[in-house]
Amino acid sequence: QVQLTEYGGGLVQAGASLRLSCAASGPAFGTLIVGWFRQAPGKEREFVATTTRSGGSTYYADPVKGRFTISRDNAKNMVYLQMNSLNTEDTAVYFCVAARTWSLSRADGYEYWGQGTRVTVSS
Repeated sequence: QVQLTEYGGGLVQAGASLRLSCAASGPAFGTLIVGWFRQAPGKEREFVATTTRSGGSTYYADPVKGRFTISRDNAKNMVYLQMNSLNTEDTAVYFCVAARTWSLSRADGYEYWGQGTRVTVSS
């Protein structure tokens, strides 16, 4: 069983940066696809970013492309989301996710979800 725990959320001003971290427990972390989703108040959950098992390839939703960077450290069982140039549209609860097969942006393809960490961007 894989457990994911996110941390690093908080309240920041527009234009600031924030790094989210996700600690994974359970076997064979390096065999998992990992990523991030987010859910803004009153909106549906949406894909943010994902990376392959090695971390060698990354994929992003258009709204965050060029501002967010996903990375992973398989030796530490960690996933990161570096968020730069934050704006109020980035306000959401961010979820770390993992899957055993490639799912890209399909939420139903990710078997494992963290509890989420809240990010609030003020103007």
